[in-house]
Amino acid sequence: MSDKKILVSGVKPTGRPHIGNYFGAMKQFVDLQDSYESRIFVANLHALTSIQNASELKEMSQGVVEDYLGIGLDPSKTTLYLQSDVPHVAELAWIFNCLVTMPTLMRAHAFKDAEAKNKEINVGIFDYPILMAADILVHDADVVPVGKDQEQHIEMAREIARKFNGTYGETFKEPKALIIDSVATVPGTDGQKMSKSYNNTIPLFASDEEIEKAIMGIVTDSGQDIPKNVYEIHKLIRSEDDLQKLYRDKKGQYKELKGILIEDLKNFIQPMVKRREEKSGEAQSVITEGGKKMREVVHNKMKEVREKVGLIHHE
Repeated sequence: MSDKKILVSGVKPTGRPHIGNYFGAMKQFVDLQDSYESRIFVANLHALTSIQNASELKEMSQGVVEDYLGIGLDPSKTTLYLQSDVPHVAELAWIFNCLVTMPTLMRAHAFKDAEAKNKEINVGIFDYPILMAADILVHDADVVPVGKDQEQHIEMAREIARKFNGTYGETFKEPKALIIDSVATVPGTDGQKMSKSYNNTIPLFASDEEIEKAIMGIVTDSGQDIPKNVYEIHKLIRSEDDLQKLYRDKKGQYKELKGILIEDLKNFIQPMVKRREEKSGEAQSVITEGGKKMREVVHNKMKEVREKVGLIHHE
């Protein structure tokens, strides 16, 4: 292992990513892979809280790995693996379950949001922060890149580390949340936050036809000199200095500006589509190697944990 600080993050397999996912999180993993020893896992155990179809889960899990290879994640710098290929985390989560109280978990945003919507909440959703803490702490992670909405879960992981350390002796490092303030909310084609639930997305690995359909469908206000929704998406892939001149010169020419955005998006997306196709055959070997490497990495940590809590484990 390197002397770099350890970065850990998980990605739930939720189907095709869109450009909001890319600029909101995925791109950061590529940008950070030279600065940290990065370990990125496909959170397929977490996904079981909402996906109860085996073939769907397998397909989407492999798809995540193909997506990340497509955007430029380098397996020689970043270890990509399936959460389920490192069963130590589920064991550690149970140990944490026996330390953490129910009132602590009832503070979690995900639980409170589900409860507020009167959903019938499965235990996995209630217990989500425990498994997330195990995912992070088993690696002795230094940093965990998250959005503001996930910051509470990192604080809960820190609390769990302190509680374990106070009960059984110094064992786990307290990770820090890595929140990248420069990451802006990516607008969808209707001006709201880009989200599959709003049906306003532009797929990250879109075909030319999908790009054209999405951009021509962007909602614009005829009273504006500059079509704000078009401009906000455009500035993700082109400098604002360029755009300010372009949109000033073509003031009010919405169709033409959309056409330029279409061509710019095609030029931005096509190399990733091509790389994803080229790398897709490597996905399975990346998963296999990543799982093997991570099992070896966390083995000694779990051996220490078992000894401290009094579990006898025959190797």
